[in-house]
Amino acid sequence: MKLHRNPYFIFLPFLLFYYVFVFIFQKDTITGDEDRFLLYAQNLTNGYFASPDITIGNGPGYSIFIVPFLILKLPLFLIILTNPILYYLSIVFLFKSIRLIAPFNIALIFSLFWACYYNSLDNMHLMHSEVFSSFLISILLYFLVKAFNPADLGKRKKYLILAGFTFGYLILTKVIFGYVLLFMLIVSAVLWLFNRSNLNYKKGTIILLCSFLTVLPYLIYTYNLTGKTFYWSTTGGENLYWMSTNYNDEYGSWIAAPNLPTNYTSPEDSARKAQESGYLIFANKENLLPGLEDSIKLHHQKDFDEILKHSITGLERDKAFTRIAIRNIKADPGNYVKNCFSNVGRILFNYPYSYTRQKPTTLLRFPLNGIITVLMLFCLIPTFLNWRKVIYPIRFMLFMLLLYLGGSVLASAEIRMFTIIVPIPLFWIAYTMTKTVKINLKFKNADSSGDWLEEQRLNP
Repeated sequence: MKLHRNPYFIFLPFLLFYYVFVFIFQKDTITGDEDRFLLYAQNLTNGYFASPDITIGNGPGYSIFIVPFLILKLPLFLIILTNPILYYLSIVFLFKSIRLIAPFNIALIFSLFWACYYNSLDNMHLMHSEVFSSFLISILLYFLVKAFNPADLGKRKKYLILAGFTFGYLILTKVIFGYVLLFMLIVSAVLWLFNRSNLNYKKGTIILLCSFLTVLPYLIYTYNLTGKTFYWSTTGGENLYWMSTNYNDEYGSWIAAPNLPTNYTSPEDSARKAQESGYLIFANKENLLPGLEDSIKLHHQKDFDEILKHSITGLERDKAFTRIAIRNIKADPGNYVKNCFSNVGRILFNYPYSYTRQKPTTLLRFPLNGIITVLMLFCLIPTFLNWRKVIYPIRFMLFMLLLYLGGSVLASAEIRMFTIIVPIPLFWIAYTMTKTVKINLKFKNADSSGDWLEEQRLNP
């Protein structure tokens, strides 16, 4: 391949830019979710994953990635320095994926869009799992296209396994994809059962089975820990709780959690220690409106007292949050639907959030995601009209995308949920535009505008 058409060379300037960005904006302190990923990585080095109080804040995928850095006692900053490389590789593999189904120029345009997708910079300088997840999704795209390519008969088994493992590892990193896997596996197996001659259904089922085998050790671990089947984390109930609240100044976004100390001896002791060490734990407190804590206590003190009174483990707290959330939804289902609609706004445009100051930077979310949203809506019509002609990797990924976004809307979500999966709609849009749209930037008749002006002069 010529150097000027080599994606590793084409996108190299972006890698340098990402490193400059990280060096400028990286922080010397542990912020956000970084402490949680580090905690679980440290647990893994000691031979276990969940905290002693059975709190599972996320899957083990990203923490496993961190473990070698801890074992080798490397500076934590080196973990962050992997983000530019991972994002750069996600651009390269998106290009390689699109190049398999579209011309060079189309692959270049959409890959440049992803390279310039500045929403991803939110986590580029942090030890968060979003950049890692985007990388996994991009290589998953590539493996899927190769796996379903009828021309790669000799290598398709390899790509089937690689696609399955990658999807499984994505699930371990972002556990919401676990629910996507279970639904897709059932549907794919049924389709193959009734269409045994369909090779695509067979391949899809094999990929999903490989994914399931990848996550099975984790599911066995959580079952032994909690006694629950297909249990992914202890945060689902809490996210659902905030979606269920029915106050006019709350829109379903996660605000705070009752402080649950781990060195408890009883529910009463846990509640007392929570009061002593700070009753509430906030996210991004610096962006919240003054007097927030008083409003939270006014609206949620009763619920939090109930949770702390009966919950001394993360598992019990998850059950309590879920129980109260279901009770709230049954009492006011219309408000839950309203909060789901707000969730769509948060996923796409990072707005609205409860008790949060408005910032002009929110406007920056609209151009890129607005373009993607409009193009996705445009692509829906030709995709459904030509569904049987659409290549199977597109159908597979669209089903995955629909389930993921649909599930994200039901519980409290943020814009980063959309950011990580942007390569999927970009791949879909590139394919659809290749099949349906021919763009010509030059006028068909170079003299037509001049003729029109002359006619207007003679016949005003």
